[in-house]
Amino acid sequence: MISIALPKGRMAEDSISLMARAGITREEIDIKGRKLSFTDVDDRIKVLLVRSQDVATYVEHGIADLGVVGKDVLLEQDKKVYELLDLKFGYCRISLAGPQNHVKPAIQGSVRVATKYTRITEAFFAGKGQDTEIIKLYGSVELGPITGLTHYIVDLVSTGQTLKENGLEELETIFESTARLICNRSSFVMRNQDIQNIVTLIQPHL
Repeated sequence: MISIALPKGRMAEDSISLMARAGITREEIDIKGRKLSFTDVDDRIKVLLVRSQDVATYVEHGIADLGVVGKDVLLEQDKKVYELLDLKFGYCRISLAGPQNHVKPAIQGSVRVATKYTRITEAFFAGKGQDTEIIKLYGSVELGPITGLTHYIVDLVSTGQTLKENGLEELETIFESTARLICNRSSFVMRNQDIQNIVTLIQPHL
């Protein structure tokens, strides 16, 4: 049996639909229910529904052989997994944002940036040679500049509507993200043929 960790949240429907179209799963998976583990009728595939931030952890530790996760999560977490396919859905971008009609403030010392993506943000500003104080927030990072806690934010952007409604705008796109199929390193060696079969089934449906 091959186990696959699929994300709950914004990429759930696309992930489940892709697996069904590729003939990898047949059992109906209810993403709104409380059931978190599904086994295919002939015991070929086991599906785990987990938070998107946890997918790579399950794959890295071998609880799942494969997983579907956003590239943004992979870059932020830096897990020891193999990336097999760009699945072409779940598009978003990680962007630097600040107040609308932005005029770069005269800042003495480091700039303050609110974000959930501390690793990505640190690397981005290090590449610019900018001294930065990164403040990790778990909730709405848009409040950082609004309240004066920070000068900027780095966050996931899809349409940009949330930024606009809070008086912010994108200043720079750091990178673009889509869903990726990832694989446990040991599974890739020990179960390579099974893994390659699944990749072959998925590819025509991307």
